[in-house]
Amino acid sequence: MILLIASLAFAFVGVFIRAQCGTVVTEFLLGAPGGRWGVFLVIMFICFILGMFIDWIGIVFIMVPIITPIGAALGFDPLWFAMMIIVNLQMSFLTPPFAYAIFFVKAASPPEFGVETTDVIRGVIPFIILVATGLILCGVFPQIILWLPSMM
Repeated sequence: MILLIASLAFAFVGVFIRAQCGTVVTEFLLGAPGGRWGVFLVIMFICFILGMFIDWIGIVFIMVPIITPIGAALGFDPLWFAMMIIVNLQMSFLTPPFAYAIFFVKAASPPEFGVETTDVIRGVIPFIILVATGLILCGVFPQIILWLPSMM
């Protein structure tokens, strides 16, 4: 199933890019209000919403070829930009309706504990807040991400 998703996502992106739709999306996003940070917030919002509904493989194969040139055009550090997207996707995987992490935890809990899906959702809210806080901190202070790689 994973190979099917990956191959179809790869085929979709190939057709999408060859049809020059990537430039249309790039021009649309670069025209967003708020300058480079407005575009960045729009990209982060789109990735968050996609992460709520689509598997990560599909998102990576579809979004990376589209948003990587946009991040470079905006002048963001590629490593920082990629890490922000990755952390954002991780946060979106914890949020319903198709939160894979919630269903994994629910399935892994022993039946005798009587754990319901609503219990797991309530339990994941503090983690979503922590990841969102970390995401904001990494956005305000990019050196949190870039310090260690700069030492190499």
